[in-house]
Amino acid sequence: METVRGKSGTILFDGQRCIHSRNCVLDRPDVFVPNVQGEWIHPERATAGELAALARNCPSGAIRYEPVDGSPGESAPLVNTVCLRENGPLAIHAPLVVADKNEGFRATLCRCGASKRKPFCDGSHSAAGFAASGEAAAKDSQPLPRRDGPLVIEPTPDGPLHVRGSLEVVTGTGKTINRTVECWLCRCGQSRNKPYCDGSHKAAGFRSGESGRTGG
Repeated sequence: METVRGKSGTILFDGQRCIHSRNCVLDRPDVFVPNVQGEWIHPERATAGELAALARNCPSGAIRYEPVDGSPGESAPLVNTVCLRENGPLAIHAPLVVADKNEGFRATLCRCGASKRKPFCDGSHSAAGFAASGEAAAKDSQPLPRRDGPLVIEPTPDGPLHVRGSLEVVTGTGKTINRTVECWLCRCGQSRNKPYCDGSHKAAGFRSGESGRTGG
């Protein structure tokens, strides 16, 4: 974890959670300076509001922001969502508990089966040639009585992600295709009903390789 304090706020960067979405270096290349030796994070070049926006725009939660003036930091979203990244991971925005550990409000979870940091994505989907549309078919669903609140994710041994809590499944282009309070999301990469599990992990011999708690 890198911690860099500026006049407006502190940036915390967890390189193990980064999936190289490059939102940070494209939005503010003066704050996150790519391809340099030495210091590359410069929070002093942005306002507190700009730093907060940069952190919120990081899908994996690798970037977090802490105010230095005692004001509130990042808050939970009003709507819990999981976004299907094209040929990539599940990007979740919610108050997250993953494998019994609080994981903040943002995380990207592996759905290709190749990550060495399961249940988190480590970018292995690119080398594995994983292909999965971010525009899955919609399911009939009704508006949820509550759209926020804790989202508990249990990576089942050698099986799917068991998700409990209010959740809206969103395509890569932002269309809500399902609303649920419990579901099982594929993480072996083999389901024919992505993003949901259809039991294919058994025939594929999927092994999650996790032992104990798997925080990021």
